[in-house]
Amino acid sequence: MGLFKWVNFFTIIIFIFFFSATPVFSDFSSTSNDHLSIPNFLDLAKEPKVFDWMVSIRRKIHENPELSYQEFETSKLIRTKLDELGVQYKHPVAVTGVIGYIGTGLPPFVALRADMDALLIQEMVEWEHKSKVPGKMHACGHDAHVAMLLGAAKILKDREKHLHGTIVLVFQPAEEGGGGAKKILDAGALEKVSAIFGLHVLNNLPLGEVASRSGPIFAGNGFFKAVISGRGGHAAIPQHSIDPILATSNVIVSLQQIVSREIDPLDSQVLTVAMIQGGGAFNVIPDSVTIGGTFRAFSNESFTQLRHRIEQIITGQAAVQRCHATVSFLEEEKPFFPPTVNDGGLHDYFQSVAGSLLGADKVKGMQPMMGSEDFAFYQEAIPGYIFLLGMEDVSVERLPSGHSPYFKVNEDVLPYGAALHASLASRYLLKLRQEVPIVEGKYHDEL
Repeated sequence: MGLFKWVNFFTIIIFIFFFSATPVFSDFSSTSNDHLSIPNFLDLAKEPKVFDWMVSIRRKIHENPELSYQEFETSKLIRTKLDELGVQYKHPVAVTGVIGYIGTGLPPFVALRADMDALLIQEMVEWEHKSKVPGKMHACGHDAHVAMLLGAAKILKDREKHLHGTIVLVFQPAEEGGGGAKKILDAGALEKVSAIFGLHVLNNLPLGEVASRSGPIFAGNGFFKAVISGRGGHAAIPQHSIDPILATSNVIVSLQQIVSREIDPLDSQVLTVAMIQGGGAFNVIPDSVTIGGTFRAFSNESFTQLRHRIEQIITGQAAVQRCHATVSFLEEEKPFFPPTVNDGGLHDYFQSVAGSLLGADKVKGMQPMMGSEDFAFYQEAIPGYIFLLGMEDVSVERLPSGHSPYFKVNEDVLPYGAALHASLASRYLLKLRQEVPIVEGKYHDEL
């Protein structure tokens, strides 16, 4: 009987010690205890003081849209909000970018990214916070992306002492064709980062759902411009001219045959001629015609081959019609975006975290999309993962797609983005800590 009492006594002592030693953020793989030990970031993000704060930020940015590398007021607003939160940051990075830090300031490091540039589109939505800048609009949701990352910063800063490393907040300029992600990398801002996460709002995915996939998710993207030159003259005597319009017609038709006749049908690629300029009168053959377009593929090899054939066909077909052609791929003003390829290990991790936060039934798979994302530059340098965040509420309205002058953001999406950012980053730091335990005093380097 005495032995039995001692066994019970030690059992109670061990039980008390075990639960008192449980960290605030437990191992993400221990899903049975996640809800007991990890803050519900979604509930926190939905609190009025956080939600209303994010809405206000998003509307201010929406009213003052700024194009790539011109996001000076947006950057200033971000820095003001980080100052209010007591978050340290670096600026300028990549012209207008801001890099914030929450946590210990020591390894491990995990990054969260929000793009912040607008588009050359005249907003057609009539509402109180319509764009105040003629011809410019946040028509892709980047205003919401910034607000959500600031929202994540707000709820993470309140729990900074519980973080097992440093969360790097990347407020990135120039996603819309300017390659801002590449400039962030070139500036050395993410040299010690172990992984980076990003999101993009989606108009036709239900609110509270996410969609993504492992491997290629968005295509690599490039642009081209060609000038086909002949010799102008009177349309009534074409034999005295060299007609660049006829040559251009053959060029366009031949370009469309690359995908239909030369490419493996299982290797999805797109080539679109979207711009043509030539001539200004009904009875005059012009001296030259200019065309332009975009090409996309899901592998660097396919992308390179497509580029090669575009130049070859344009110059060759022009020569057949006695014209001369020059081809530019606009690499300085519109750099190539590589394919966006999600890391397989991060995909499993994302499904676990998103499923825990939203419910497993809210985490969807998806097919690759021909749209492009300069988030791909990060993924070429470090493990990266990007996902789509739904914001459609059909009981209210169906939302127009991105890059539409009628584009809208359902602001109820903001807490979901903030909570996913916070959950992904905080749990990933814990995951890294458990995989490679940090010896006290071992690290002295800062990002």
